[in-house]
Amino acid sequence: MSEGVLYIGNKRYSSWSMRGWLAVRLAELDVEVRVIPFERPGPTRAIAAVSPNGLVPFLEHNGARVWESLAICDYCGELRPALWPEDRVARAHARSIAAEMHAGFRELRSAMWMNLGRDFSGLGRTPGALKDIARIESLWADTRARFGGGGPFLFGAPFGAADAMFAPVVARFLGWGVAGSPATAAFCAAVRGHPLVAEWYDGAAAEPEAWLVEDYEKLA
Repeated sequence: MSEGVLYIGNKRYSSWSMRGWLAVRLAELDVEVRVIPFERPGPTRAIAAVSPNGLVPFLEHNGARVWESLAICDYCGELRPALWPEDRVARAHARSIAAEMHAGFRELRSAMWMNLGRDFSGLGRTPGALKDIARIESLWADTRARFGGGGPFLFGAPFGAADAMFAPVVARFLGWGVAGSPATAAFCAAVRGHPLVAEWYDGAAAEPEAWLVEDYEKLA
């Protein structure tokens, strides 16, 4: 018998679900994953019926009820401390950039939504999105320079909670054709090649056509 349930939305679109799912899988929690397809117009009634804030991801695990992706990352980190860097300074940096991702980059999220089945290359280049991209590239470069020696991810060899928080940004960069610097391209390739990220993409590709949401499929 599983120890709980992780509720997520469409793998094709739900960037926040991707973050929570990656954290849960990295922590190796024994939970059932239930996908609740998005409804339009929203909110999705089936999500509102189970989630405290009416959103996904939502984790129920051994009596704990955890919503919001960053909170799920922190909860998983309590059970699997290696999700965050061991060094105090690096860990503080990781939590800071994860929190910045959780609270910020709204222009990028609005102009370049996550869709793992479409190629939107060349579109979405609003001034605000480009400003967010510049900040993200700078943040990744600074993090890798200070803490990323010895591996391809933000804090070196392990793919951790901070990488999970930025994995949907990588998906946006790839889907919208954001080339970036060579360092950005290398980090994006490393994240896309991680087995759990590849598994998420495979799950998105296997979703039925009936789950497609027209608003997220438009090219403009």
